[in-house]
Amino acid sequence: MPQTPPFSAMFDSSGYNRNLYQSAEDSCGGLYYHDNNLLSGSLEALIQHLVPNVDYYPDRTYIFTFLLSSRLFMHPYELMAKVCHLCVEHQRLSDPSGDKNQIRKIAPKILQLLTEWTETFPYDFRDERMMRNLKDLAHRIASGEETYRKNVQQMIQCLIRKLAALSQYEEVLAKISSTSTDRLTLLKTKPQSIQRDIISVCSDPYTLAQQLTHIELERLNYIGPEEFVQAFVQKDPLDNDKSCYSERKKTRNLEAYVEWFNRLSYLVATEICMPVKKKHRARMIEYFIDVARECFNIGNFNSLMAIISGMNMSPVSRLKKTWAKVKTAKFDVLEHQMDPSSNFYNYRTALRGAAQRSLTAHSSREKIVIPFFSLLIKDIYFLNEGCANRLPNGHVNFEKFWELAKQVSEFMTWKQVECPFERDRKILQYLLTVPVFSEDALYLASYESEGPENHIEKDRWKSLRSSLLGRV
Repeated sequence: MPQTPPFSAMFDSSGYNRNLYQSAEDSCGGLYYHDNNLLSGSLEALIQHLVPNVDYYPDRTYIFTFLLSSRLFMHPYELMAKVCHLCVEHQRLSDPSGDKNQIRKIAPKILQLLTEWTETFPYDFRDERMMRNLKDLAHRIASGEETYRKNVQQMIQCLIRKLAALSQYEEVLAKISSTSTDRLTLLKTKPQSIQRDIISVCSDPYTLAQQLTHIELERLNYIGPEEFVQAFVQKDPLDNDKSCYSERKKTRNLEAYVEWFNRLSYLVATEICMPVKKKHRARMIEYFIDVARECFNIGNFNSLMAIISGMNMSPVSRLKKTWAKVKTAKFDVLEHQMDPSSNFYNYRTALRGAAQRSLTAHSSREKIVIPFFSLLIKDIYFLNEGCANRLPNGHVNFEKFWELAKQVSEFMTWKQVECPFERDRKILQYLLTVPVFSEDALYLASYESEGPENHIEKDRWKSLRSSLLGRV
């Protein structure tokens, strides 16, 4: 079986391989080219272009781009049904008297296409209809040849393992969210003195940054590339007002990752607002500045941004007496790196540097690139919103989807990096399950630490004391 090359090798700097399409004409068989680049085509022609024959196998960048974007126009299972039909009809796989030699030439190509689909978009196959079609086509290929039978079994077993791992991961996430309680409830039942804080669990900022990187890479790894596109699925104008995803959008892992970012921000704010003594709060701020700096050095920009967000929350930033005790020079440098002005110019420069380092890396440690995720989603969202899916003549705007696939394929390279650091169960458990304050509880803790400064804050403090603590 041909080996699938790494994602980073798929797209060149222009967004796709320049030499994919050798066609003398500008338009051929419903596909429109310019300078050998596929720009647009009818949906039917694009589907035909996906299906291999004896003399042709689609380029890998095309397979990825079309499988990624086609779900904006039709269900994956509808595409799978069409692909199966074309394979069976064109290659006469259904004809028992068919030319065995012909089948021997085409079977490995069809099998390779199915393998690329199951490896890159495994979550499509959680749909029983997809699995049925896959098994049916694979069975037709394998029926005559022992070698193909083994390859088919291998492909299906690998797919089932991936789907089982995903179900397990979702169960763990559900368990974590069902046991989470508000830190304030805990404080009412346990005296402050026996409450643990993050420094008592992990005193070394470098180790904490490494454990955060474990969580980030694990959660990134479970996000399917299609989730970026499915987040934007709406009605296809040529589809008789029928939304092409009638069921709930399949973006659970993407949402879980965004929730993790929010949790980390609130955890940082909670750890800073909780200590009664000013010097302890200042020490906690300095500790998180060091953790953030280590995250930056590792290439973990998502945790870095979550920590900065937590420190910039109003209940934390208003603690002026606490901040007066903090050496803030290092924090200023980090804030400058993640400054949102000029469309996050400084961060994007740092990200490009990390991506470059990753490409030439000799160790897993240097390969790590964890982007600031909300900004990545925003970039993809604006790319999607800024261009139409269809051209005025009804053709699919493939130029747009090359660009979309280029962004998502870069993410695919980053999410496949193995975390090189040793896991520390105790620290991971704390980061993922320790209760955090709600926004109201954060404000209350902040006012209790450093009293209100004006009438608005005073009124808010009174109201929070009464609603959260039952005190007037």
